Amino acid sequence: MNSGKDKWWIGAIALIGVVVWALTSYLTSSTNNAALAPPTDSGKIAASTTVPPKIAATAAPANEAQAAPAQQAATPSVTVTDYGRAHYDPIHFKPAIDKATDADCLKCHQEVLDTNTRDASPAGLKKVSTLAWYQTLDTYDGEQMTFHQRHLTAPFIKKVATMSCTTCHQGNNPRDEVSNTAADSPTDLTMRKMVDPNTCLMCHGQFPYQNMGLPGPWHESGAAFQNNCLLCHAAIRTTRHKVNFLNAAGIEQEGVANSDSCYGCHGGRAWYRTSFPYPRHAWAGAGATVPDWAKDRPTESDLRFLIEGSKP
Repeated sequence: MNSGKDKWWIGAIALIGVVVWALTSYLTSSTNNAALAPPTDSGKIAASTTVPPKIAATAAPANEAQAAPAQQAATPSVTVTDYGRAHYDPIHFKPAIDKATDADCLKCHQEVLDTNTRDASPAGLKKVSTLAWYQTLDTYDGEQMTFHQRHLTAPFIKKVATMSCTTCHQGNNPRDEVSNTAADSPTDLTMRKMVDPNTCLMCHGQFPYQNMGLPGPWHESGAAFQNNCLLCHAAIRTTRHKVNFLNAAGIEQEGVANSDSCYGCHGGRAWYRTSFPYPRHAWAGAGATVPDWAKDRPTESDLRFLIEGSKP
């Protein structure tokens, strides 16, 4: 008798199961009826205000296009180039460097012209109370200037030359600055120098008085020729200075007025112990005889210095 009473919980579980089944069936039936029922007025209004999927898809780009100008206006269009990328910019290599203008170079290197000399040396010597070596020359006039200013913007250089950045600078390969360090390394590198010394030598070499048959350097023998270079060179080697970085007419004019204008580039501002082997251009009355010292000289200037349109 008692064993039957102890199993009352089995009936309770069965009752709960029946209730859950009935509730589930009712909810399922209500959902199906709602899906089959005709739409109500509120359903029609909701449907009429809903944008069809195709229209919404085509309208989105128009909205984005309207927002694009505002976004562009908010973001400044500034090109930022880091030093590493600038170092390997094509303008620093052939052939782009051959077409680079001063404006192209000064976009990044304007400081070479904007930077002025110090008002005083590190030791305290003021520049207004002393002369730089180049200020002692008769051809220089004005205050002290920096190296690049003297080569590009000084009054005298503007008279006799048309120097540009690429006259001296032909780019720089940061990967390898010494030739023959690898099988594929360039062969024209200049031992970590930013400029080929042969370019500097053209205007900063010694006066080759031995080749001219003079008894000594110009400052010793010039008086015998009235300190006038054109006393001889009015008829000798008259085809000269016809390169794209010199003003040939300006040089001739300055040479007539002051022989130091000639001597300045031909020994007067020598940085080296050698002289530049200038090409021996043909000139009227030169004759067929070539002196021994000139037999290996080229007869035309370097290709990159030729005036555009002239024949090599």
